[in-house]
Amino acid sequence: MDFDLDSHLDKVYSTYPEADNRPVIGITSNFVNGDAVISEKYYKQVVRAGGVPLLIPPVSDIDVIVNTLERIDGLLLSGGADINPLWCGEEPSPRLHAINAERDLPELQLVRLAYNRQVPMLGICRGIQVMAVALGGEVEQDIDEAMQRNGSQYVIRHSQDARRNEPTHSVSVSRESVLFELYGSEKLYVNSFHHQSVRKSGRLLTVTATSPDGVIEAVESTRLKPVMGVQWHPECLEDDGVRLFEWLVDNARSFAKAKAIHEKVLTVDTHCDTPMFFSQGVDFEKRDSRILVDMHKMSDGRQDAVFMVAYLPQPKQGETFMEKNLFGIESPKDYANLIFDKIDAIASSNSKWLSLASTPQQLYANKAEGKKSIVLGIENGLALEHDITNVKSFAERGVAYITLCHNGDNDICDSARGEGMHGGVSEFGEQVIKEMNRQGVMVDLSHAAESSFYDAIDISSVPIVCSHSNCKSLCDVPRNLTDEQLRRLAQTGGVAHVTLYAGFLRSNGEASILDAMRHLEHAIDVMGIEHVGIGTDFDGDGGVLGMADASEAINFTLQLLRRRYSLRDIRNIWGGNWLRVMAEVQNNIRR
Repeated sequence: MDFDLDSHLDKVYSTYPEADNRPVIGITSNFVNGDAVISEKYYKQVVRAGGVPLLIPPVSDIDVIVNTLERIDGLLLSGGADINPLWCGEEPSPRLHAINAERDLPELQLVRLAYNRQVPMLGICRGIQVMAVALGGEVEQDIDEAMQRNGSQYVIRHSQDARRNEPTHSVSVSRESVLFELYGSEKLYVNSFHHQSVRKSGRLLTVTATSPDGVIEAVESTRLKPVMGVQWHPECLEDDGVRLFEWLVDNARSFAKAKAIHEKVLTVDTHCDTPMFFSQGVDFEKRDSRILVDMHKMSDGRQDAVFMVAYLPQPKQGETFMEKNLFGIESPKDYANLIFDKIDAIASSNSKWLSLASTPQQLYANKAEGKKSIVLGIENGLALEHDITNVKSFAERGVAYITLCHNGDNDICDSARGEGMHGGVSEFGEQVIKEMNRQGVMVDLSHAAESSFYDAIDISSVPIVCSHSNCKSLCDVPRNLTDEQLRRLAQTGGVAHVTLYAGFLRSNGEASILDAMRHLEHAIDVMGIEHVGIGTDFDGDGGVLGMADASEAINFTLQLLRRRYSLRDIRNIWGGNWLRVMAEVQNNIRR
């Protein structure tokens, strides 16, 4: 019986998952005389800004921290005693003030895990220092001592005894900062009751404000995350201070809505190359720094499914496939099956949380059971070994799509980076496409030459896909699609998914998620909202500022929300369009 995807989706997505209007803001508590306490000014500013305050006691149990983070939408790191310098690998200075050992480890773990999960954060006083230490920076144990050590000629008093709502010195603000956007000024006047400060922000944070004597007064994320820390106490500055709390609450509100959408919408990344790292013994079950997609990162980013490909490098003339592949295997087909065997083993050993899928129905069923999904794909039809029966063999294995070629012409078709061997799709390639149609395997034209693209569309009886391709009018490289290609793809019911490979997003400078959104919205303008999606190319050199790995997948949803896309649009972009084509192709099976 044919699977009616649109009917299924209309039932599932009949209502918009509105998050509570008041996001929950977790506030770290101080620890005094055996009690977890908090100044009323923190929670009153949170309430005033529109949030719901939730006190977080200093507990170092990881399970407790993870469960806490699941229940909050934003994190406020409050002030208090100094951090033990041993956490930075330093011995304590004689001028170090009181430390609070009960808070250090719980808060350092809390910040690291919140950062991984994209939770909006605001650190105040001690909070900015906790953020810096947790994310690779360093602290000055005593500001005055540091000024003397550095021979500063301009020293101001940071440890004031003035009223807490009274500004006591100025700070200079970078124009390229969220802080400047909030206040519209390069100079702010703040209160100051400090003797410890940030010495180095580390690579994940950038300095956005300093005092006249050079003390770091504010930091923000270098990775386009809603993460900010300030040295002063905005909770005491009433109207001026509440702007920072409103910034936190606004970001927490968006994050809550994005989480609610991810609960309801099936999120699908249609292309990753993680198996390229299997030869290094990577551990998919753990947070492995060598790969961009693993179980933990998918969970952090609230990503449901990934199409994981067996990538086969195309040998050049005079080379053998065995010389090119990571395992030294002679047969391309055997190489692909070895990759799939390893994916099978990963799914089997993590069956409680992970499952293979080969149909839209299985993907939705896995999500309903709380499982992540991996779908198999092949990148480069070289795996067929010029044997048409291998199409059926891979289809029965669960392969959902085959990218006809890679960076070089093969026996199926010409590549965008090839020599024009066939002038498009070869005679054998025509047989392959027709057999893929019969076996319910999607034809993927990413990497193909324009001539191959148009030939394949004419040959195929069902829509084709481009699992990871960008817009040539925005970045003129052979791999990207012209507007005419995009229009033809849409006219025939296909889809093109933007990818996060920097060189396909812009010709120079550092690429970011904002560049990916430019390509997505251009494709929407040309094709319509029903023909776009995302195929990250993670672990195939994909990954950009703001969406560097699977843990940041929810940031893509946040960008869509900022542009006011509807739930239906977000669902379609996150895989609904792709699964419509997948269902149509599989409903065409004629075995």
